[in-house]
Amino acid sequence: MERNQNDKELAAIDKARASGKRIVFTNGCFDLLHVGHLRYLADARNQGDLLVVGLNSDESVKRLKGHDRPIVSQSERKEMLLGMRPVDFVCIFEDDLPLSLIQEVRPDVLTKGGDWPVEKICGNEYVTSYGGTVLSLPFFPGHSSSLMIEKVKKL
Repeated sequence: MERNQNDKELAAIDKARASGKRIVFTNGCFDLLHVGHLRYLADARNQGDLLVVGLNSDESVKRLKGHDRPIVSQSERKEMLLGMRPVDFVCIFEDDLPLSLIQEVRPDVLTKGGDWPVEKICGNEYVTSYGGTVLSLPFFPGHSSSLMIEKVKKL
C-alpha cells in the first residue's frame, strides 16, 4: 500500500543525494507527537541537509506497543510529521525494524534518541560499512507518547 508512495519519496531522496545533499535518517512510531519529538527531530535535521523519517506502520506499532496502539493512524502520523519544519520526507515501513528502509535510503547520517546506545541502533553496522555516521542524540526525559497515554488514563 505505502510502497508506491515510498518509491516516490526514495526517488526524491536519490535526486537530493545526487545534488550533493547530506541525508539524515531516523525512525520511530511517533504515535502522539510532543515537544520531545520536535526537539529531537530538529537536532537530527541539524546533522545534514534533509531529514528522512522512517515511520512504523500501524501494524508494526501494534506488534511493538500492544493492541491498543497506535492512537493515531499512520496516515495522520505521516501528515503531522510532514507538517513539522525539520522533516523533509516520511517513509512508512511494515517491519518492526527499519533495516530494509535504511538500506534503500542509504543515509549519510543515522540517528536515534539518546536512550539508544550507538551499537544498538538498527542499521548501525550497515551505515558505518560505507562510511556513514551513526549518532545517539540527546534524549528529553519526561516526554514520551507512553507517558502521555498513562497520564490521560489517570484522568
